[in-house]
Amino acid sequence: MRRILVTGANKGIGFAIAERVLEEADDTFLFLGSRDTDRGTAAVEKLLQANPDFANRVRVLEIDVSNDESVHNAAETVRAQSADDGLYGIVNNAGIGFGSSDLSTVLNVNTRGIHRICAAFIPLLVNAGRIVNITSAAGPNFVAKCGPDKKAFLTNVDVTWNEIDTLMNECVSFAGDVAAFNANGLADGSPYGLSKALANSCTLQLAREHPNLIINACTPGYIATDLTVQSEADRRKSPEELGMKSPREGANSAIFLLLGDPEGTGQYYGSDAQRSPLDRYRAPGSPPYTG
Repeated sequence: MRRILVTGANKGIGFAIAERVLEEADDTFLFLGSRDTDRGTAAVEKLLQANPDFANRVRVLEIDVSNDESVHNAAETVRAQSADDGLYGIVNNAGIGFGSSDLSTVLNVNTRGIHRICAAFIPLLVNAGRIVNITSAAGPNFVAKCGPDKKAFLTNVDVTWNEIDTLMNECVSFAGDVAAFNANGLADGSPYGLSKALANSCTLQLAREHPNLIINACTPGYIATDLTVQSEADRRKSPEELGMKSPREGANSAIFLLLGDPEGTGQYYGSDAQRSPLDRYRAPGSPPYTG
């Protein structure tokens, strides 16, 4: 069995990815990562209501990507339950969205969370195992507004984690000061955009340091989830009415990178599962990036 961990899988895009993994590859076993065990259990029950045959192929895994101890404990659980097969794939989906919290918190979840998960779980991955980091088009859009030096930094294939961590600490030191961000070549310092640009940088770093794995990032697109749909009135509308795609559609690129045949490692893909640049937006359906 190909054992796969999806973080933040109790709802939204994470749930859609989990559901499609189980539907589209019957040789898979899913660790459904959830910060809250009750919500994770409810998500598994929903999966089983739709398809009782999934009963022996899915298990809740309590995991908070922002907490070292939680991630360590989850990795030990997976290690104990995957001794024979190892872990085939990780989908780093857990994240927080626009206006969710202060910069330090957003970075701790969206960027450090990816690094924290990978540090704990990469030792469990089989050779040629997959890691898919769910980032966002907000990353390239942020980089496009940066000064030349920071744009070079955020697209540097030789970047180290220490360099990424140092930049995050610097940014936290002038959080909320738009002028300071601008003076340092970091546009307006949007917490979400910055965190996703740095998550893409982390993908480059991880891919370089682990050439035996296939590690890529992708954007799900503009998807109707709890992170994007804020008002109660909008929650009563369909994704189509809101000009958004469904979470199931938002899983397309992640499923391709996890189960398909992506072009190498250390790449960023658009919501149409085509390679895209890190420093500017590429619209779905336009020619793939070849740089």
